[in-house]
Amino acid sequence: MLQDIRTEMLLTMQKCGVPIEKHHHEVAGGGQCELGIRFSDLVHAADYVMTYKYVVKNVARKYGKTATFMPKPIHDDNGTGMHSHMSIWKDGQPLFAGDKYASLSQMALWFIGGLIKHAPSILAFTNPTVNSYKRLVPGFEAPVNLAYSAGNRSASIRIPLTGTNPKAKRLEFRCPDASSNPYLTFASMLCAGLDGIKNQIDPGEPLDVDIYELSPEELLKVPKAPANLAEALANLEKDHDFLTAGGVFPEDFIANWVSLKMDGEVKPLSKLPHPYEFELYYDC
Repeated sequence: MLQDIRTEMLLTMQKCGVPIEKHHHEVAGGGQCELGIRFSDLVHAADYVMTYKYVVKNVARKYGKTATFMPKPIHDDNGTGMHSHMSIWKDGQPLFAGDKYASLSQMALWFIGGLIKHAPSILAFTNPTVNSYKRLVPGFEAPVNLAYSAGNRSASIRIPLTGTNPKAKRLEFRCPDASSNPYLTFASMLCAGLDGIKNQIDPGEPLDVDIYELSPEELLKVPKAPANLAEALANLEKDHDFLTAGGVFPEDFIANWVSLKMDGEVKPLSKLPHPYEFELYYDC
């Protein structure tokens, strides 16, 4: 039945104008699948994500099933991300191809530098739920390390091996998940990368090592993603000038976002007893 459901999802998305390039089972249990959307400009890509989620949920319902984009729905299993590929073009020409690391241009490396520098704050948009950070933990192929690499999937930024075609040269930001608003997610990512280009931010050396072979001292030198939503929101409060530049994100919007998330999710959940707490502490 899963194959029938997935096929109908794909055909329905095609009718709705969403260009799907690939689909396959993913590594987690619970019927996890990946459906890859073809690239587009920022707004249309976000439109596709919204249509994608709507179709998936409603086709599943038609078959008496439910579908979730919750980042970590199952304990001790791989979570669900929204790996986002990015490149910049001008006058029909790709600007990320070059002769630097992994055949990237200097512009692309500066873009990565901005993304790494501002990741602790933009995760308040790209990973906007308390549950988001139960996915961003070591293991489970989770991108907890704020670094870049051509092959290391534990790095938050991966450079896909795309061959020699400059039009295919891009980077993949692996932190975001689909509990996010894609318009805010893609806009914040672009603002961070453009700030990197504007200020020529050096991304440092790539993480081309097996992190499980690093010593504790070496691992401490690798920046990590925020541990929870409260930490990401605190980072956003401190670091958002790159978002308000040019009026992309109004100052009051950021303040309201932080307040909404803290008062509506972080604080209530911090006071809510979890069922596992009863198992641990009821007989105290």
